[in-house]
Amino acid sequence: MSIRPILIHPDPRLKKRCAPVARVTPEIEALADDMLATMYDAPGVGLAAPQVGVLQRIFVMDATRDPDAERRPMVLINPEIAWTSDTLNTYDEGCLSIPDQYADVTRPAEVRMRWLGLDGKTHEEEFDGLWATCAQHELDHLDGVLFIDHLSAIKRQMITRRMVKLKRERTRA
Repeated sequence: MSIRPILIHPDPRLKKRCAPVARVTPEIEALADDMLATMYDAPGVGLAAPQVGVLQRIFVMDATRDPDAERRPMVLINPEIAWTSDTLNTYDEGCLSIPDQYADVTRPAEVRMRWLGLDGKTHEEEFDGLWATCAQHELDHLDGVLFIDHLSAIKRQMITRRMVKLKRERTRA
């Protein structure tokens, strides 16, 4: 298990649609372990494979916010939305690939996801609250969509300029 570097926007790999995972292999299992370690280290509640430079349809999440609660790490391979609620929820979203930037994004309040697990079996679960937001945010990553793509063009450009400046500063350091 190792911590992988997280790509920072704008990086062209973050805007690409990811390929499906053909089957669960030891490489996919190792990727999932690395992604969970990277997500917890960041710290974050979700991380998609393209954020670590792997253009495959896999993301990890654990939206357990209570520090005293037991962790609930999840690995979703080839995830898809099976159902969304008509009720909407607005959440102040952030992203590990867009550090220290947050904005309100409105999404369905509840979502049912279907995915392949590391056990090779199909799973389905309904999520609400932060779990629903996180699942939809990470699924967006697999389609090359960032949370800032849900914002106005002006807000998106402002955040992108900040990220370009941040990347410049990091390369100088």
